[in-house]
Amino acid sequence: MTTAAGLSRRHFLRNAGLVGLGALGSSSFLAACATSASNGPVKQAAGAVTVQSNLSSPQAKVAIEALAKAFGDKGGATATVNTVASETFRTQLPSYLTSANPPDTFTWYPGSLLSGYAKKGLLLDVGDVWQTMGNYSQAMRTLSGDGAGHQVFVPTSYYWWGFFYRKSNFAKWGVKPPTNWSEFLALCETLKGKGISPIGLGAGGGTQWTASAWFDYLNIRINGAQFHRDLLAGRGRFDDPKVKKIFDPWRQVLPYTDPNGTALAFQDATTVLLQGKTGMVLTGTFFADAAPKNAIDDLDFFQFPILDPSVPVAEEGPTDGFFASARTPHVAEVKEWFKYVATPEAQELYIKNSSGTVLPANPSAKDSGTPLVQKGRKLLNDAKELTQFFNRDSSDALQPTADAALIRFIQKPNELDSILSDWQTAAAKVWQGQS
Repeated sequence: MTTAAGLSRRHFLRNAGLVGLGALGSSSFLAACATSASNGPVKQAAGAVTVQSNLSSPQAKVAIEALAKAFGDKGGATATVNTVASETFRTQLPSYLTSANPPDTFTWYPGSLLSGYAKKGLLLDVGDVWQTMGNYSQAMRTLSGDGAGHQVFVPTSYYWWGFFYRKSNFAKWGVKPPTNWSEFLALCETLKGKGISPIGLGAGGGTQWTASAWFDYLNIRINGAQFHRDLLAGRGRFDDPKVKKIFDPWRQVLPYTDPNGTALAFQDATTVLLQGKTGMVLTGTFFADAAPKNAIDDLDFFQFPILDPSVPVAEEGPTDGFFASARTPHVAEVKEWFKYVATPEAQELYIKNSSGTVLPANPSAKDSGTPLVQKGRKLLNDAKELTQFFNRDSSDALQPTADAALIRFIQKPNELDSILSDWQTAAAKVWQGQS
């Protein structure tokens, strides 16, 4: 079996540049989100670590709570999990970190935001934890750094994106996964002819960010991964003709997209998919944590179709894990928690209690070994490059500009020129605030 370390060595080094892409947002954004709080340490039980978690899907919530319990059962420090909806977490993260008494640790991800928070002195240096983490690759270490020589993140898992569907539904409908864009359009036409919405979306109800997956994939398929990263780093323009070009194939599939796609959150889009009311959804494996466990074995996926064979194939391969507040009064306990979650034991426990569709970051940890996971691992291993996701390769502050532009395009595709112009104006303000 290919190891996570092997994957990281081959791909994550190509993405190491994203670590230094800039701050999360402007100081005014941080100030607006900051909450007033009394000075002094967090009031909690001695030796307890607070884990602020965005893992709100049922199985993911069970999994991280199982992790906290196992950590406490070992003796010594304990951990308590406070779970909030992912979108709430994202918008409140600046508030959490800039308050006088923030939570100790956070579930989130590496990427450009790390350097921004680190430059403001908000993240705990966990370099000594990394000295205990064994054979994690140098590339994973780079991805988890702040761009200034400090380790501020502990990776625990990574996953893939694709078009997910129910095998039983495809069999019932007499259709097969496509291998190219023409076959993809033909599949959509066939499903539509059967009275099924071919493509679910889940870009409503606070999860508008899922629409960015379409933008990411069309851009890396047509313009390539490096162009995509440069654009998201502010070294390009959203009104560039090359960017406009990627909306042509997207426009082709809009008639096949669930008309309720901008009203339903991704969790609801998962339910609709499982019910057979939509045919497939472009999503990451996290969606399976919102599905009943007995449906997992019926899930499969296919790769986002290749649009230009001359463009090196890239895939979305986001990494997840933990970082900590520099203001935690429980530094020793936090580092004990981090050392635990970095172990094969902890990562295998998490996988066992979740949907089992993520890949462990520790190269010595075993994944669930299912055919679905083996197929996902191969997808990432075979890719020439990996991207993270829109806000991970840019910043959380840029994500709302994408949400506004892409939802507007889905609803009013004939306004594309003004959409891209407005998007560039909004993005420029974010980038100026990060400089």
